[in-house]
Amino acid sequence: MSLIDETGAGLDGLAQLRALMSSGRKPGILESLNFDFVEVDAGRAVFAGIPGDHAYNPIGTVHGGYAATLLDSACGCAVHSRLTAAQAYTTLELKVAYHKAITRDSGLLRAEGRVISIGRRAAFAEATLTDATGRLYASATSTLLVFER
Repeated sequence: MSLIDETGAGLDGLAQLRALMSSGRKPGILESLNFDFVEVDAGRAVFAGIPGDHAYNPIGTVHGGYAATLLDSACGCAVHSRLTAAQAYTTLELKVAYHKAITRDSGLLRAEGRVISIGRRAAFAEATLTDATGRLYASATSTLLVFER
């Protein structure tokens, strides 16, 4: 079931995301990686999670895909929050820079995404992944395709 089915047609992107958050429903990726959608405003979205053993790789740190998923979610939902009811999007490119190794001891991490610009066909967003003290673990830039449903 898609977000539009779950929240109802006719809502703009921000209203769709707010409806999802208030429903208490967690899409599968949030369940599998154990993180939450915690804030949304026009052009801004925040996800948060505590990395645990479920996200570890064989070399003894949290897999880079964990950070990339939080950052991609933050960039994507920041753009989603700016869409009309007739628009949708998909990620075309995500570039991630890893600044510091993530471990189970990193604590609560927040991925905050922001729209840099949005047009009729393309959107650009950026996100940072930080801990409770503001220490930067990873950052990303994203290019997204905007299209009519």
